[in-house]
Amino acid sequence: MNRATDSWTPTQYWHRLEDDRIQCDLCPRACKLREGQRGLCFVRGCEQQQIVLYSYGRSSGFCIDPIEKKPLNHFLPGTPVLSFGTAGCNLACKFCQNWDMSKSREMDTLADRAMPEDLADAAERAGCRSVAYTYNDPVIFLEYAVDVADACREKGINSVAVSAGYICEQPRIDFYRHMDAANIDLKAFTERFYKKICGGDLATVLDTLLYLKHETQVWFEITTLLIPDENDSPAEIEQMCRWIIDNLGPDIPIHFSAFHPDWKMRDKPRTPASSLTRSRQIALDHGLHYAYVGNVHDSAADSTYCPDCGELVIERDWYQLGNWALTADGCCSHCGSSIAGIFEATPGTWGPRRLPVRIL
Repeated sequence: MNRATDSWTPTQYWHRLEDDRIQCDLCPRACKLREGQRGLCFVRGCEQQQIVLYSYGRSSGFCIDPIEKKPLNHFLPGTPVLSFGTAGCNLACKFCQNWDMSKSREMDTLADRAMPEDLADAAERAGCRSVAYTYNDPVIFLEYAVDVADACREKGINSVAVSAGYICEQPRIDFYRHMDAANIDLKAFTERFYKKICGGDLATVLDTLLYLKHETQVWFEITTLLIPDENDSPAEIEQMCRWIIDNLGPDIPIHFSAFHPDWKMRDKPRTPASSLTRSRQIALDHGLHYAYVGNVHDSAADSTYCPDCGELVIERDWYQLGNWALTADGCCSHCGSSIAGIFEATPGTWGPRRLPVRIL
């Protein structure tokens, strides 16, 4: 459904306050706005006494990526995904690695246009198995993402949300019922980090993870960007892994990704490889079946092993798949144990290519 006007699109997650301001109810920020004001995310604001979306049908660019880049290692491995984002974000992470888009306050950033049906058609023509809402957080352009997901679902194309999970209860339900897979950015495991570094809270993100696990069929994986001396202590990683095991189970893949100095956190060093390796081992030692490293070249630590017999079942070198030892029904070909994920009889062959595309 095309809901866009020439400049903005109505939304439903808001209510009027007694002082004539309008409160946005999409995320816990609860921005309270007067006519013409925008929320912290920048792409939602108050027009004609309602909260509207300014970025419907507009994107900072479209690109075909390997699904492993999202990162998703257990969802249709080797297949291409049409990726796009808009502008803005509802968190204020000082270390943002995509700040040119997520922190943009210029609508000129959104130079490319595409309606939902156009995106679905483009994904189909390109042979993409999925469309990913990524680069900035899709919860802030929820209406656009949902309409694209509906258009894609009619063509048998999956939808993937790459999100920080910072969203209120009702829009969370409405958003994820349109998604097939997600990667949730669990930025740390302390409220201090979320408040000081991100301007948010940990509890909301944990609620999103619990909801995805216990209330949906969405396949999801978790990513944590390790920042030296901020969220990478063994004690914090152990606490995080115990929570995942106790609340989500052992089959949720976790990716420990390397930080590089950027945006407002240029005083921190790059994440040493030893920190990634240590965190991955902590996850495995605590019972998680699938733990990976990211933003570094480590084929052994980015490959998938059977949690029962320990044999290699999916070899990865960056985003290139190698040895494939899964049966047609997603089991280990060595011992027959089921490997958690969404797999097809044969892996995709897209490889590491990154292909920018124009939709129209």
